[in-house]
Amino acid sequence: MKKLIMGLIVALSAIGGASAQKFALVDMDYILRNVPSYEMANEQLNQVSLRWEKEVNELAKEAETMFKNYQAEMVFLTDDQKKKREEEIVAKEKEVTDARYKYFGPEGELYKKRQSLMKPIQEDVYNAVKAVAEEKGYQTIFDRASSQSIVFASPRIDVSNEVLAKLGYSK
Repeated sequence: MKKLIMGLIVALSAIGGASAQKFALVDMDYILRNVPSYEMANEQLNQVSLRWEKEVNELAKEAETMFKNYQAEMVFLTDDQKKKREEEIVAKEKEVTDARYKYFGPEGELYKKRQSLMKPIQEDVYNAVKAVAEEKGYQTIFDRASSQSIVFASPRIDVSNEVLAKLGYSK
């Protein structure tokens, strides 16, 4: 009996403590779509990415052309000429791989460019969310855009427009 009463007290105190916490939701996709500098940064990234992709594709096309020419002329080439052409093709393919890694690899130019353009925007949004949380007394603010576990949430607890207002973009 004593264990049951203690268990009940612990359960009730946990429920009471949990209900005292205030939380809210934000929709980061909505917020970022309404921040013009984010859209401009995305456009810059797309332009740079397309330019680099075109450069890599041109190199790949050159390697493919070299290989096709080699196959067509192989019967007329001496062993030394074949070896030299094969080395040239392998070098060109390595150049393609290196360029792709340089631009699009895990620590590539696109990653660095994204970091330099997006980090200040992300920091501003984070600081605005933090300021809203502190002003309103929220212990936690969840991102409904990235949370797959939120099935339904009342629009009353969505503070996305308040975050936009803190950023200077009122809706």
